[in-house]
Amino acid sequence: MIQGNRILNCHLIAFLALLLTSCKEETTQVASRQSVPKDTLFVFGVGEKEVWAELAAEPHEREKGLMNRDSLPRGKGMLFVFEKPGPQRFWMKNTRIPLDIGYFSPNGKLLEIHAAKPYDTSGEPSHSKKVQFVLELNLNGFRTMGIRIGDRLDLKAVSKALRERGLEPKEYGLP
Repeated sequence: MIQGNRILNCHLIAFLALLLTSCKEETTQVASRQSVPKDTLFVFGVGEKEVWAELAAEPHEREKGLMNRDSLPRGKGMLFVFEKPGPQRFWMKNTRIPLDIGYFSPNGKLLEIHAAKPYDTSGEPSHSKKVQFVLELNLNGFRTMGIRIGDRLDLKAVSKALRERGLEPKEYGLP
């Protein structure tokens, strides 16, 4: 009986050690994925202009977007990055700031710009079926900054920002 309890205790200790080790590795992995805070601003070139923007690349970040904020500094924004291109529809639920919503193709070309009103839940649908990046700026921000339809988003900067956030650019179709 004593021998059986010792064997059982050894197995229990080994199991707990394995469990704690695997939890520790998972915690380390999560910590490395968030090595740069989510609200960090990254600089992205669009055409000849520089835009400082937060990166919304994970589903929960894209879902929250700029909700519940009272203001957005001039020339700053949020860049949404999707794993795969497709039609997009951005709404303004709990968003207090009037915004411009710019839809970009998988190769970074600015295809459309839409004005969005605070709290409008009808959404601003893209006309294009292949949108992979969306940039939100203050209302008239694209015009004020001189960013036009056809200007390109610097995809190397997007890849770099993803890496700094601990995300893999290849998961977003980027080198």
